[in-house]
Amino acid sequence: MAADYAITFFYYADLAPAARFYEEVMGFDLVLDQGMARIYRIAGRSYFGIVDGNRGHLRHQATSAVLLTIVDEDVAGWHARMTAAGVAGLSEIQRGTYCEHFFCEDPAGYAIEVQRFHNPEVARLFTAL
Repeated sequence: MAADYAITFFYYADLAPAARFYEEVMGFDLVLDQGMARIYRIAGRSYFGIVDGNRGHLRHQATSAVLLTIVDEDVAGWHARMTAAGVAGLSEIQRGTYCEHFFCEDPAGYAIEVQRFHNPEVARLFTAL
């Protein structure tokens, strides 16, 4: 079966700082506020949600082992935005074999990566349907 779209959820001990971060710093569009959860559109049909880890299906964890990757051509612009906002854990922009990217953290310590695929053949793998 083919899915229509996906939503990835992160769980928080305190939802308010996460909501401010994803709305004000990251600039994600709020699609649905469910009270105990908020769902954002990252791009097109790419969605991300934050959940009150005291009330949701899962419980928040002291440390996370997940990474949210945002793919955008303007990595330098995102880096400047995160720098201006004083985002924690901000790395320098790095250039690897496949992508140019940097890492940072949200208020609860979840890892975020912003990247672009600099190899056109690799980038096409994610745009072809």
